[in-house]
Amino acid sequence: MELRHIRYFLAVAREGNFTRAAEGLGIGQPPLSQQIRDLEREVGAPLFHRVPQGAVLTEAGQAFLEKVAELPEQAATAVRHARQAARGETGSLRLGFTASAILTPRVTQAIRAFRRAYPQVELVLEENNSALLAQRLRDGRLDLAFLRPDGAEARDLTLHALPDEAMVAALPAGHSLAGERRSTLRLTDLREAWFILTPRPIGATLHDAVVEACRRAGFEPRLGPHAPQLASALALVAGEMGVTVVPVSMRQFALPGVVYKALRGIQPIARLALAHRRKLALPQLQNFLALTQAGESSTAAG
Repeated sequence: MELRHIRYFLAVAREGNFTRAAEGLGIGQPPLSQQIRDLEREVGAPLFHRVPQGAVLTEAGQAFLEKVAELPEQAATAVRHARQAARGETGSLRLGFTASAILTPRVTQAIRAFRRAYPQVELVLEENNSALLAQRLRDGRLDLAFLRPDGAEARDLTLHALPDEAMVAALPAGHSLAGERRSTLRLTDLREAWFILTPRPIGATLHDAVVEACRRAGFEPRLGPHAPQLASALALVAGEMGVTVVPVSMRQFALPGVVYKALRGIQPIARLALAHRRKLALPQLQNFLALTQAGESSTAAG
């Protein structure tokens, strides 16, 4: 039994006449009658009484009608849902990000654009450090992640680089260099300070960026207490445990007791990338990438 048999049956039941049903379907009356006879043979019972005025449902036909009346619409709905899924308009997307990445305008713009364009896709968000995000991508527990890339994290992953971000110094409010008269600093101004950085195993990109910039400036940074996240590093700065250097977007983290200063001269750069496994299987993933890249193009044009 094919769906077209059901449509033909419903047309005849609705019109009560083979000729009018055939005209509505755009086929000849003899082929329609043959299709109904084929259906009746498959059902094993007559579905219509053929009468001079047209066609009247038998008891079997009425019972059949009650069960199949919604089938064409259900089939059309199923086709529509399948096509939406194939286009990535439904389903889910698991997206990871670092605590600092979520403050970057490009990241929030991409998430906002995706939610507006694909409201039926469930966006499952996870915050973690870059090393764990990369591992969760490889394990298949995440589909995409905004992370700080380094050589190890790039292994077996495809990275789409986002624009580099400047970094700023974060000092305790009581530090001698935190006064308003000093709008900018050089890294060498901080050579005697203790640097609070994320441990290299969980945040190699930012850790190395700061250390290498200090070395290019002519000194080895004095490493103070480690902080697992940039937010906790800023909390330690507020507690006057040392200074740190963070992406400029972290200035949105207005923590009492912390003063941000722009850096001039040699300064570290924060790198950020959108990462995924090399095989692009999910259409939702491809849609997110397309929106992110479109956002980059519009920003560059502006």
